[in-house]
Amino acid sequence: MAASRRLARKLPSLISKHQRLITPEIDLPEATESPASSSIPLDPSLPILPLAVSRLSPPSPLPALPSAHASTPEALLRILRRARHHPRLAALDLHLLLAAASDSPAFRPDHRLTSLLAARLADSRRLPSLRRLLELVLSRPCPCTDDSIFACPELLPTFRKAILAFAASGDIPAASDALASLRRAADSPPPAEFYNIILHALARLRRHEDTIRFYGEMTSTHRVQPDVYTFNILINSSCRAEAVDAAMLWFQEMRRWSCPPTNVSFNTLMRGFFRERRYKEGIKVAREMLQLGFGLSVASMEILIHGLCRGGEALKAAEVFIELLVDGVVPEGFECLDLVESLCRVGSLEKAVEVVELILERNRVCCLSVPAGVTVLECLMKEGKLDEACRLMGRMVAEGIVPDTISCNYIFEVLCEAGRTVDANRLRLQAKEKGFQADGFTYSIIVQGFGRQGIRKEGEAVLDEMLDSGFVPNIATYNRLLDGLHMGRSLQLREKWSRHGM
Repeated sequence: MAASRRLARKLPSLISKHQRLITPEIDLPEATESPASSSIPLDPSLPILPLAVSRLSPPSPLPALPSAHASTPEALLRILRRARHHPRLAALDLHLLLAAASDSPAFRPDHRLTSLLAARLADSRRLPSLRRLLELVLSRPCPCTDDSIFACPELLPTFRKAILAFAASGDIPAASDALASLRRAADSPPPAEFYNIILHALARLRRHEDTIRFYGEMTSTHRVQPDVYTFNILINSSCRAEAVDAAMLWFQEMRRWSCPPTNVSFNTLMRGFFRERRYKEGIKVAREMLQLGFGLSVASMEILIHGLCRGGEALKAAEVFIELLVDGVVPEGFECLDLVESLCRVGSLEKAVEVVELILERNRVCCLSVPAGVTVLECLMKEGKLDEACRLMGRMVAEGIVPDTISCNYIFEVLCEAGRTVDANRLRLQAKEKGFQADGFTYSIIVQGFGRQGIRKEGEAVLDEMLDSGFVPNIATYNRLLDGLHMGRSLQLREKWSRHGM
């Protein structure tokens, strides 16, 4: 904010140094009589600025500027850079350039000035202004071309910004016209990258027939060799608009042009097969990737495993995952939560436990997140498999996969209600060594569990730890928990006496 205020204070003096750029001192009769002072109409895509707000507001329409204010492109470039963040002048950058060009027929903007304006106009999506800028660039070439027979080297980057802005906004005719103008002005045909921008825009708009037609013009009419990105766009568009069989034809065409496929090519085909529920062919694509030495990325694994799970093939997904895990080709960063949840949802808890144990055995903890492990533990608890749950949680905690406090409290509560408070306390202590932080509810569960089982000594130790940790709010709470330990011991003795007839 302070920098903006300083800029606002300094801007009037900067403008006055450049021959009163905003309010030039020109007598109105002379201005109307002189043909060089004809006004330039404002661009309709620019915002309308109120005139009475500040004395820096330019008149509308903008008058012709004296030739001294921007006799060189460098001077105008400095002005535009300084006025970039001004709320009123930032939107008039193209008007200032057009005014300078209209005032002096010899004025020729260099590539630094046009590149800066192209970037600003493209970022702000001022497409009509961008078209006018391209017309000026073509009509008045950059001064760097005077001593050379070649076009300006920055011509391609400037047009690329414009074509990308037109294509991103869905104005395909404007993008095509800009590309045609570039073909006429450039020394050599534009690379395939420029055509890929329009191809991608057509595919994104689901205009598949126009995409195929534009590819034909690219290769047949303009003799531009496609690259791997071109075919990836065509494969993706064919998978969505037609079928994966049509995409396979483009895959073969890709090899005919000697374009080696990438992971994106295989992933697109794999996704297309799974979309059509052709799971065997989708798995075959993944195996072909491995045979060709591409390897499976995280995106490839997500398409493969998640596609099978969402298609109701959770067991098949588990088998494929186990096979890839044993072969050591599962990439780091892949999350098996979706696989575990799908297995638990279809009632294949044993397979889910097998997946988790194999991950721990193969030391691929990066594939097992805390939510995935908690999901398996909760399913085991609900089915009453407490021994297996305790064993699996112990292995998880030993590898640093510690459940959150809420999940741990749920597991401890189930164990304590089942009379296994000793196991719950052991798991708590093991998790504590790995960074687990118990809360007051955790201690209360275990203390009450020891009280119900009549285990007074261990219960008092946990109660003292609870007191040292600051989770005992008052002495009444401490006495109540301590009385629960004594009451549990008395009840246990009474049951023992009644069993022996005493």
